[in-house]
Amino acid sequence: MPIDLNIALGAALPSREFSWTPSDVQTYNLALGGGARWTDPAELRYLDDRNPQVLPSFATVAPSFHETEPPQVKFPGIDIDLAKVVHGSQEIVVHRPIPAYGKATTTGRITDIWDKGSAAVVWREDTVVGSDGEPLWTARSSIFAKGEGGFGGARGPATKVEFPDRAPDYDVLTPTLPQQALLYRMCGDRNPLHSDPEFARNAGFPNPILHGLCTYGLVLKTATDTALDSDAARVTGFRARFAGVLYPGETIRSRIWRGDGELTIAATVVEREDAPVLADVALSFSA
Repeated sequence: MPIDLNIALGAALPSREFSWTPSDVQTYNLALGGGARWTDPAELRYLDDRNPQVLPSFATVAPSFHETEPPQVKFPGIDIDLAKVVHGSQEIVVHRPIPAYGKATTTGRITDIWDKGSAAVVWREDTVVGSDGEPLWTARSSIFAKGEGGFGGARGPATKVEFPDRAPDYDVLTPTLPQQALLYRMCGDRNPLHSDPEFARNAGFPNPILHGLCTYGLVLKTATDTALDSDAARVTGFRARFAGVLYPGETIRSRIWRGDGELTIAATVVEREDAPVLADVALSFSA
């Protein structure tokens, strides 16, 4: 059905309660390649049985971690075929380090809907509060829906992260596994675009692609390990725009510039002449 701006824009989304355990955190970290340095004490902090450290990107999967059905793109005034949808962008702001186990409630709303002509961009914001009543994190994300534009909405502003005029402080390669998407879907994202070759071809891709949020988590982990001494508790926010696809088995190149309380990152695909995969990437951190 067409997007109904009068209903969709500003619409509240159903709240939901959810919980997670150290095993969930370990599974997520393994899905991001955690444990590759299996004798490194800093790396093994991601896989501690009692208190594994939690990357802020875990927030993107925590509310739906135990779901086993493909997601539906249905909101008030919005009903879009899943095959038309790719992730547009993601931002997480953490208000305190995410614990290794907990219970929380999320509430959200549709904040913006942009008309790109041939496509629509739908933005949502979710606020997550722990069982103690204190805020845990705020998530802001967008989806890009092909063929759903032309409804007369605003195009939206253009934003871009600028890189310093110098060589990066770090230049790091992160390989992915051929089964990376099959591992990551165990974290609750069962979209067949990442596992079913026929579905992927019908969506316009030659093969299943890696989840954008998996790439998002991989780059965050790489930056944390490289520039922040593998201390995930120092990360206070992470944002990125999904600029291209990554196929399982390809290698991410992260060029990282260090600034005052922020890392800016260029993430590209080595095997395809440094084609961009994430753009406008910025990580904020505490001292």
